[in-house]
Amino acid sequence: MSTTRADKEARFMAIVNDNRRMIYKVCYMYATDGDHLNDLYQEVLANVWQGMESYRGDSRMSTWLYRTALNTCITYYRHNGRHQQGKVGLDALAEFACEDDGRMARLNRMYRLISCLDKMDKAIILLWLDEKSYDEIAEISGLPRNTVATRLHRIKQKLIERNKQE
Repeated sequence: MSTTRADKEARFMAIVNDNRRMIYKVCYMYATDGDHLNDLYQEVLANVWQGMESYRGDSRMSTWLYRTALNTCITYYRHNGRHQQGKVGLDALAEFACEDDGRMARLNRMYRLISCLDKMDKAIILLWLDEKSYDEIAEISGLPRNTVATRLHRIKQKLIERNKQE
């Protein structure tokens, strides 16, 4: 039974609505400003739309979406020469913001520290912060599980050191 365009659109909208925060979070970690965040988000959505037909269900939908979002952001970053050090203002994440200003300040600091990491380390810590298991991070990143554990430990140490230096 073939699916109609309307069926595909409905499925796409359900996927996007269920995973909007995760997609924005991944894009945020690679964005240099608000316009870049929007460009990345649109690029991820375009790749999700194009790739929906090829999703076989071998992994969970969230795993496939993470991989798609991360690969899209890294590829976009490479092709468009986005090597600036600026970060998106927190207003770009306003719909996800907590009312607690102290919590938002800590979140902003954490994202700033994470933004200094290389692309793969950003991806690993982002997945860990999203409470993914080492096995899930390994599946998404393509790294062996033990490598994920080792890199995650080193990333945390790096972030602790950078935090102390500031």
